[in-house]
Amino acid sequence: MIKQAKQQLLMAAALAALGLSASASFAKDVVVDAKGEVPYVIDGRNVVARSGADLCWRTGYWTPAAAANVKAGEFPVGCECDADVVAKDKCVATPVAKTEAAKPAPAPLAAPTPVSEKVKLAADALFEFDKAVLLPEGKTKLNDLAAKSKGLKLEVILAVGHTDRIGNPAYNQKLSEKRAAAVKAYLVSAGVEANRVYTEGKGKTQPVTGDKCNKLGAENGSNKKLVACLQPDRRVEIEVIGSK
Repeated sequence: MIKQAKQQLLMAAALAALGLSASASFAKDVVVDAKGEVPYVIDGRNVVARSGADLCWRTGYWTPAAAANVKAGEFPVGCECDADVVAKDKCVATPVAKTEAAKPAPAPLAAPTPVSEKVKLAADALFEFDKAVLLPEGKTKLNDLAAKSKGLKLEVILAVGHTDRIGNPAYNQKLSEKRAAAVKAYLVSAGVEANRVYTEGKGKTQPVTGDKCNKLGAENGSNKKLVACLQPDRRVEIEVIGSK
């Protein structure tokens, strides 16, 4: 229950950053379910926010049922974000039988001319082994990112913490969350509004080193060669979403 409450608070902060509320109806793009719960983070365009890896951002309300029932236009939002958990027949338009009285469909309206340019900025910040303290090069990247974000109509900043594979999953999950929180605190100190930053921890589930460190000996923190090789995994990935 505590974990779910934390997730719901994170969602509320993200939605507040976008000028929305969890009980709002998101125009014609995303329809909230009957309980007013939104399974995905919605950005300023009323569409699902995505990470740099083009993955949809889930909220604490996400469940397979919510992904299959909350609609984006005609189809469930999960058809695009989580196609593996939504029945295929829900993601296919139902053919309409032709009748003599049927009228031809009206010509589609011309798409509105964009009034602003969508901008995404990305960076990452690295950490020492078993630490949640930003390294100097990470601070430099965050200073640059914060400066660039001031030139945008900022919507949201997504910060996702990660760890290397050494250690148990529960410990690494907490450490990844602390790293994401450290990035948020630094961005806020650089002038970014706190309610614009959405954080999440992924633990050791998404390494970027692959198998290149597999033959370096014992899997523990005293193996200096392994610790050095796994440095790219100890990171927070940051994405800034806004418009000019």
